[in-house]
Amino acid sequence: MQISSAIFDCSAPDLDSCPDESLPEFAFIGRSNVGKSSLLNMLAGEQGLARVSPTPGFTKLINIFTINKTWRLVDLPGYGFAEGAKKDSARFNKAVARYLKHRTNLCLVFALIESGLEPQSIDLEFIEWLARNGVPFVLVFTKTDKIPPATAQANMAAFMEKISAWFMQPPAVFTCSAASGLGRQDLLGVIDKQMAAIEAAAGSANIAKVSPENQPDLDIKARERANRRRRPDLNRPW
Repeated sequence: MQISSAIFDCSAPDLDSCPDESLPEFAFIGRSNVGKSSLLNMLAGEQGLARVSPTPGFTKLINIFTINKTWRLVDLPGYGFAEGAKKDSARFNKAVARYLKHRTNLCLVFALIESGLEPQSIDLEFIEWLARNGVPFVLVFTKTDKIPPATAQANMAAFMEKISAWFMQPPAVFTCSAASGLGRQDLLGVIDKQMAAIEAAAGSANIAKVSPENQPDLDIKARERANRRRRPDLNRPW
């Protein structure tokens, strides 16, 4: 996949403020200071796409970008003990949780883990939450250029051992470096494969999607349940 355009769409404080669900979305999230913004800029090939800040937890809103006019890249607020976390988001942003559970056009979450650290409890808690709620995701170990390869491999193996009991089949694992560009084509390839599956499914299925506007008698929770059932049933890597 080649990125020909990356256009900022909006910064949404919650699920209800997000754009319509007409385009597939791929979300990126990780612990504060995991290197998410640098990774997003590397993927898009635009250094100014996501603002890189020395302050952990700088991203406070759900930032959405339209890529190639065909899909959306979603920059989610990081989790952890960032400045202001106790007041605004605690360990896990409730608006993000609602987005992950109920956004019908969310195709895949890229869960970022820092390769230079031994398994962190907050990362393990988040992955367990994703698994428990049936949210599709892959693991991306970041900053592999900053440590010896043996250290990265040991930390990754330890992390996978910690989460192994939660899955019949472990999630797909990728490594990346925003500095060297390592992993860029692999991650874009995952998105490309998902997009191809969506297009194939759309071509074979001739079932009209019911929009929320056509559900006047359903309350918000009922709409979310109906939307959840409409999420594409793709061949997922977890």
